[in-house]
Amino acid sequence: MLTQILFIVWRESVEALLVIGILAAWMTANEAAAAGRKYLWGGVLAGLAAAFALAAALMVFASALSGEAQDWFQAALVLVAGVLIVQMVFWMHAHGRTLKGELHGGLSEATRQRHWWGIFALALIAVGREGSETVVFLYGILSAGADAMGGLVPVTCAILGGFALALATYGLLQLGRRWLSWRLFFRITEVLLLLLACQMFTSGAEKLIGLGVLPFTDPLWDTSWLLNDMGRWGGLIAGLTGYRAMPGEVTVAVWVLYWGGVLGLGSWQSRQAQRAGEKAT
Repeated sequence: MLTQILFIVWRESVEALLVIGILAAWMTANEAAAAGRKYLWGGVLAGLAAAFALAAALMVFASALSGEAQDWFQAALVLVAGVLIVQMVFWMHAHGRTLKGELHGGLSEATRQRHWWGIFALALIAVGREGSETVVFLYGILSAGADAMGGLVPVTCAILGGFALALATYGLLQLGRRWLSWRLFFRITEVLLLLLACQMFTSGAEKLIGLGVLPFTDPLWDTSWLLNDMGRWGGLIAGLTGYRAMPGEVTVAVWVLYWGGVLGLGSWQSRQAQRAGEKAT
């Protein structure tokens, strides 16, 4: 579970740093936008504040619940986190190539009209979106396996480690574009995020089984002899991918529906992009 936290903070922080870097670099290169820099950084701080406010609200709301109500809330958050991860992957896949141009376009229009609060709003939305998603993802991960975290200190270390790794990764990607590609980075992490979303849906289904919403069934097979999901390496893979050594019918159904849906969405997105390209030419 700590590996999940480190990965999510790392990936989301890199994406947030990319957005902030694009905005800051454009404003530094355009003297006409100098007056709007304080609005840019004000928007970044406001976005971070919004993410922390969401985290506080979730903690207060969760602490107000008890017993079965809290179990329902945690199950819902796990499933919502899975949905958001899938949505984020497909959104970034669709907008990754044009993200820089879209951000530059918004900055250019705001600068031309001297609409500095527009720059503030652009930074707030960009950073707030990444931060809020991270909060929901982390809460979903904690809800899926709070007992395996080992306390606040390991979780805090994983969060700080993920952010430090993100800073190092961003620096390497900026300095070594000939060897490290943003496109390759996002492709690899998109696959890892989809695997993590599968884990979220699997954990959510298991929580619903525990609540009696879904039926409990006997395992369809047992691959513990090959990779035990309760062992060190098997547990790590299970936490990152949703692997189960002895899956029941419900778990297998979740896998089939999830990956079928992912492949279907990917195919539909590819067709839409192809049609858009044909119209453009």
